[in-house]
Amino acid sequence: MHKGLLKAGAIFGALAVILGAFAAHALRSRLLPDQLAIFETAVRYQMYQAFAILISGILYKEFPFKTTILAGKFFILGIIIFSGSLYMLTYFKAVANEGMFWLGAVTPVGGTLMIAGWLLVLRIFYIKRAH
Repeated sequence: MHKGLLKAGAIFGALAVILGAFAAHALRSRLLPDQLAIFETAVRYQMYQAFAILISGILYKEFPFKTTILAGKFFILGIIIFSGSLYMLTYFKAVANEGMFWLGAVTPVGGTLMIAGWLLVLRIFYIKRAH
């Protein structure tokens, strides 16, 4: 197991729960439905990728490859860029700062990193081990 990835997965998972509760209790009355939906999407994908990071950390025991660690790093970067851009977009929409709405164009970069992380997880099953 890779302790760094396991710790990162746990931290991102805990933050997803905290942010989800914050949205449900503090933001529901302050955001428009479309703004709340953006925030909830960010939380949902953060939690999915937190599990993916944990999976990468667990898989490292059986597949101790750089590719396994790289998958976890891609998931981490994916959360930061995908969910982070959506959190910021929600804020800027809430304060009507239209100059920052371009952040929505950054989100797919994070999604691409998440997809790449999953493909790297698939890749580790095809790496031949040195005996």
